[in-house]
Amino acid sequence: MPMATTKRDYYVVLEIKREASQDEIKKAYRQLALKNHPDKNPGNAEAEKRFKEAAEAYEVLSDQAKRQRYDRYGHAGLEGAGVHDFRNAEDIMSAFGDIFGGGLFGDLFGQRRRGPRAGQDLLFKLEIDLVEAARGTTKPIDVNRQEYCGDCKGSGAKKGTVAVSCNYCAGQGQVVQSRGFFQVATTCPACGGEGMRITDPCPNCRGAGRVNAVAHLKVDVPPGVESGMWLQLRGQGEPGDPGAPRGNLRIQILVRKHPFFERNRNDLVCQVPINFPQAALGADIEVPTLDGPDRLHVPKGTQSGDVLRLKGRGMPDISGRGRGDELVEVVVETPRHLTPRQEELLRELAEIEHLDVSPKRKSFFEKLRDYFTEDADGAEPGAS
Repeated sequence: MPMATTKRDYYVVLEIKREASQDEIKKAYRQLALKNHPDKNPGNAEAEKRFKEAAEAYEVLSDQAKRQRYDRYGHAGLEGAGVHDFRNAEDIMSAFGDIFGGGLFGDLFGQRRRGPRAGQDLLFKLEIDLVEAARGTTKPIDVNRQEYCGDCKGSGAKKGTVAVSCNYCAGQGQVVQSRGFFQVATTCPACGGEGMRITDPCPNCRGAGRVNAVAHLKVDVPPGVESGMWLQLRGQGEPGDPGAPRGNLRIQILVRKHPFFERNRNDLVCQVPINFPQAALGADIEVPTLDGPDRLHVPKGTQSGDVLRLKGRGMPDISGRGRGDELVEVVVETPRHLTPRQEELLRELAEIEHLDVSPKRKSFFEKLRDYFTEDADGAEPGAS
C-alpha cells in the first residue's frame, strides 16, 4: 500500500535519537502508549491518533530489517514491507500487549473488549524467481482460511434460533474485580468474552459460525522486491466477529537462487570466464543479463578478478528510483589441454619475455638443494 508523504519521522514520533538502542525504543513506545491509550483519553481523537502513530513507529524501528530500510529510504522504502495496518486499540494491544507485562495495564489494555473483534491476519509464503522479482508479476495463490457459515450466517446458532445474553457477565464479555483501589477487567470465563451464549448450535458449523474454505486470490508483486519482503492484501485474512472487518493476508516473498546472478542490494553480480588471449588483447564477449544475452567489452590487460560494469542492467529499486548495475567479475581460465601448435606459441612467448617454463625450469627441490649446498660452501644463499 502506498505510504502517505505526510507521515512524521518515526524517530520524532517516539522522541528518540536515530542511534537509539532496542531497549530505548521499547521504553519510549511503552511510555507513549500508556500516555495516549484511548481508555485513558476517552473521546480524544488526537490521543488515539498518537497512539496508532506510536505503534506504527515501534513496529518499524523494533524490527531490524524494517529499520534498515527506513533509515536508508524513508517511508517510501517500507512499501510492500508488511507494515501492519492498525485499525484500533485492540489490534495494537494484540500485537504489542506483551511489552506491558501482566498486572493492571496488562489486564486493562491487553484483554478488554472494545466492540466486535476484527479478524486475525494470515501469513503466506510466496516463492518467485529473480526475473519475476525484477519485472514484477501477478501470481495466483490458494489460501486456506475460514468463511462465515452459510447456514447460520456466522452467528453459530441453529437456523431459527438466536444466541442469548451471557448471564455470568450480563452480556458485557468481561467481569470486573476490585483489587485495592483499582478495578481490573478480565475476560468472562463463561462466554469467552463474547457476551453471548449459544444454547442451540448450528449443526453445519457446530456453533463455530465459521467453516474451512480455500480462497483463490491473485497477488500483484511489484518490480524490485527482495527475499524477506512482505506484501499485504487487505481484508483477505480470517473473518472477524459479525459486523467487524476481516484480517489481512500478509505475504512473505522468497526469491529463488539464480544460476548466474547474486543480488547485492540493487546490483547483480555474476562471474564470466575468459581465456588468456582475450584478457591480454581485449575482446568483446557475450554475457548473460536479465534481459537476455548482451555484449561486453573486455579491455586489454584485464586481470582475473577484475570487475566490469554494465550500467542500469541490475534490479529496479522497489521505490522506483532507477535501476542498479550488473557487475561482471572476469575469471581468466588457464587451459588444461593444449595442441602442439598452442604449446609452441606459448613457449615462444615465454622466451620473448625471458620466462622459465617447464620442463627447462629447475624443480623446487633442485633449487632448494642448490640453496643449501651453496650456503654450506660459504657462498651467499640463493646466488647463481
